[in-house]
Amino acid sequence: MFYLFLFLLGFGLAVSGGVTIVAYSNFLPAGLGWIDYFIFLKGRPECYFLPIGFILMAIAIYRYPNTH
Repeated sequence: MFYLFLFLLGFGLAVSGGVTIVAYSNFLPAGLGWIDYFIFLKGRPECYFLPIGFILMAIAIYRYPNTH
């Protein structure tokens, strides 16, 4: 049950971070360059939810007990 919760928590964080990154990509047509965009993302803490969520999901999948 813990691994299911860990997976769902990671999934929620990954979705939240991914949506945030996509939403911030609207700055690109406004004249912001790619380098400036990535520098901006580096300073936003909610953008770190995407890799943290992937890591939590990977841990949950890897550590889930295999009872065949």
